[in-house]
Amino acid sequence: MGQLKIRNMEEFASISGISRPTVSKYFNDPASVRSSTRAKIEAALEKHDYQPNVFAMNQNRRTTKNIGVVVPNLADPFFSEIGRRVELACIEAGYSPILLSSHGRAEMERDNLNSLRSLKPAGVLLAPFGRMSDCEAIRAFDSDFPLVLFDANIKNVGQAFVGTDNFQSVDLMVEYLCRSGEAPCFFEMKSPPNPNANKRREAYIESMERHGHVPMIFQGEGEGWKFEEIGNTEGGRLLAANAFTTRTILCSNDRLAIGMLSAAYGLGLRVGHGVDCDLRIAGHDDHPFSRFTCPPLTTIAQDYEAIANRAVNDLFGMLETKAPATVRTETTFEGRLVMRESA
Repeated sequence: MGQLKIRNMEEFASISGISRPTVSKYFNDPASVRSSTRAKIEAALEKHDYQPNVFAMNQNRRTTKNIGVVVPNLADPFFSEIGRRVELACIEAGYSPILLSSHGRAEMERDNLNSLRSLKPAGVLLAPFGRMSDCEAIRAFDSDFPLVLFDANIKNVGQAFVGTDNFQSVDLMVEYLCRSGEAPCFFEMKSPPNPNANKRREAYIESMERHGHVPMIFQGEGEGWKFEEIGNTEGGRLLAANAFTTRTILCSNDRLAIGMLSAAYGLGLRVGHGVDCDLRIAGHDDHPFSRFTCPPLTTIAQDYEAIANRAVNDLFGMLETKAPATVRTETTFEGRLVMRESA
């Protein structure tokens, strides 16, 4: 005969001859029961091969060990990488991360938060859409659960924000491009989905003016998260028309730059820093694929690990004090210039 199928903790308690409260106490904290009782429970677990339903256990607690992690789009390698690091930091701290993607849709971001409500999370880490987000829904969630925003900020939402200092990072790139060649034009989407794009445009304008240059901004049509396609089609259109006023182009993010590199290749334009090159292209983010483009992409590296760890630590600090933060904190990390062959 095979092993008896045990469906829940009540059945396990009954068949092992241990009271249900004691079994529950053991699963919450094995050290909280006597050593002889613990040995008896562990022998029964081994004999009957029972695994408790962690989510069901959590539903019966006032607080759980679940941490929700919501990102705009896991198909984007940037969010995949930072989400992975946040997930690992949660696991290392003894929590159960629940990683959810909003698939580039603001309504799904709201649905993800509603789904997390039913799981009674200890707290949530959210990389929001920004202007596309349902801010009222996020504020309502924020009033009920500890919430930390990362990557994109929403004013007065969440108990903490962690991200990159876009003004520092863009200025670092503009200074380098001006010092090493022609001042850069700036290429962006006309309707970017992420609020960081707006900050980077402002940072570019401020930096160019400070370095004594007139800002030169060019925009591509398109919406959503198809950055490479927009960089290829719209960037290619501008390149073919010789619309850029200098031979150096700073793209708002690496994915636009990757699309533009493809367009330049299709037009027979040589990208790089040498005297035989037609133009320089740079980006921002240090996208996981940026080192493997042709040529490899000059960019700004965001400190993925620092952002992930600080966001997690801010949230855990709230959970340890068991009280909401009295003052909303904002932490930004500096970007690092990564010089590669494209610029």
